[in-house]
Amino acid sequence: MGLKSWLRGRRADDEPVVSAPGVPTEQDILAALNRVNAMLTEGNAPPVVISRVVRIARTVHQTLPRLKQMGLGSLEAYSVVATATDYLPEAVTGYLRLPRDWADTRPIDGQKTALMILIEQLELLGATMDQIFDAANRADAQELVAHGRFLDAKFGHSSTGGDLGLGAP
Repeated sequence: MGLKSWLRGRRADDEPVVSAPGVPTEQDILAALNRVNAMLTEGNAPPVVISRVVRIARTVHQTLPRLKQMGLGSLEAYSVVATATDYLPEAVTGYLRLPRDWADTRPIDGQKTALMILIEQLELLGATMDQIFDAANRADAQELVAHGRFLDAKFGHSSTGGDLGLGAP
């Protein structure tokens, strides 16, 4: 069968359906964080790793309600989602695949052990999530400051009670 006859013989409903994965929901993100937590428990990860992962997960969790405000297509929102669903699980999985004693004591990159490398990665992810969370909160804080300035301009200085301008003697 030639290409033309093959193309003519196909109907629209014969075409394969290709669907792209949707944007992860808040539940997907939380489920990914729960899977990382389970991996740490099952892999007997050291407390130094667990504490850093908990810090990252807590910040991601606190940032989730603000994702829409940041703009779902923004780099910051993408970074939060990717950290929870990709970057964090990949870092932890790579470390946990190694035998614990070997990963924690054998240098693999200069003088750094796999544990040291993982801690550096977790510190970077944690600092980045903190910056994104701070930026999201700063936007709300600036709105509060702007509203306070509006009220001060409208009604006077807050410590004196202001002037409602009602024309009282």
